[in-house]
Amino acid sequence: MGPLDGRLFGEDNPCFGCSVNHPHGFHLSFTREGEEVVSHFTPGAQYQGPPGIMHGGLVMTLADEVAAWALVAGLHKFGFTAQVDGKFKRPVRIGVDTELRAHIVKASFRVVRVVASIRQQGESCYEGNFVFALMDQAGAEKLLQAPLPEAWKRFAAGQP
Repeated sequence: MGPLDGRLFGEDNPCFGCSVNHPHGFHLSFTREGEEVVSHFTPGAQYQGPPGIMHGGLVMTLADEVAAWALVAGLHKFGFTAQVDGKFKRPVRIGVDTELRAHIVKASFRVVRVVASIRQQGESCYEGNFVFALMDQAGAEKLLQAPLPEAWKRFAAGQP
């Protein structure tokens, strides 16, 4: 499959979470450890909410991104986030290495359930259950209201 980062979706991939070229994004990349996808990220000051703490919405963005990559790595598909049930257990601190993990717990033809976690210094900061809707190319283009970029088409079909 190649590198587990935004380059899989083309050099012009606009994703805030994984694009290697996004000017303000996270630039996340992933590895596989068994059935899990894993990433590490150190939040900088530009991602603060309260002083010294990562903004909660951006913590959710990290969790959503690692959960989405569980689909890419495990099923060779992308999905659209349909539902999230998560719990913030402690603040994500600025300047501290952050470990992101996710794995698929159930997959059907149209729906995939994923569990994601975020940890710092061995402590759980966030745990969430995600539901993703899978769509074929026509469904994805209808949702996007635009043609699916060429590099994305193989993931709509679920081809490695």
